Amino acid sequence: MSVTSTSEQIVVEQDGHVATVRLNRPEKLNAVTQAMSDELERIARALNADPAVRAIVYTGTGRAFSAGSDIGTLDAYETPWEFRNRRDYCDALRELRKPVVAAVNGYAFGGGLESALTCDIRIAADTASFAAPEIKLGWVGGGGMSVLLANSVGASNAALMLMTGEAIDAERALAWGLVSEVVPAGEVVARAQQIAGKIAQRPPIAAETAKANLRAAYNLPQDQAIAYEREMQAITFATEDAAEGRAAFAEKRDGVFRGR
Repeated sequence: MSVTSTSEQIVVEQDGHVATVRLNRPEKLNAVTQAMSDELERIARALNADPAVRAIVYTGTGRAFSAGSDIGTLDAYETPWEFRNRRDYCDALRELRKPVVAAVNGYAFGGGLESALTCDIRIAADTASFAAPEIKLGWVGGGGMSVLLANSVGASNAALMLMTGEAIDAERALAWGLVSEVVPAGEVVARAQQIAGKIAQRPPIAAETAKANLRAAYNLPQDQAIAYEREMQAITFATEDAAEGRAAFAEKRDGVFRGR
């Protein structure tokens, strides 16, 4: 099974067990339309269903990761309630069960910042910048901006970004913990793919469970999160991959993991 895109504005490529999803609307700074959101949601379902895909890289074409929603299309919603109930690209990214590495190649503004925050690991180009500029236009982000930003950079730094709308550069993003690494601009996708490739070498059930455990850690009280993690440990311990891992360790060889 090979996941493809039906839109020229989104490109999906696969190398081994790593799929790279790239927004391809550089003339609009990879601003996302509703049609692109719908296609990303379809792609996410296909990626979840494809056992050959074990890790995902999410990035953009040109000088932007993504400028978020295409503001020129937002007045197409007839009512605020219709706007509130739309499905968007952050919803699609949140539904990915598999680990996702963001290669932030340039501007990550508004929904683009939310998209990066929704990914599990963020690698930034040294030319990247990050902003929550919605306040300048009279509204606020709605794709998880506040909670994800506060969890990443702390309350005060999140407030600074949310309440001023001003951008921060890649080095400040690294210092604040918004990204894991900063690399030269020409290397960011390759570095993200390298990390995704390393994850893809791990037993896929364990990798997906690690992602689920992190979400539980953010969303549940501590005692419940620890109890959830213990249950997930028991489930993964019972898999064929875990038995293979123990055998490979005893035999001093690399494991061969099949996602079972």
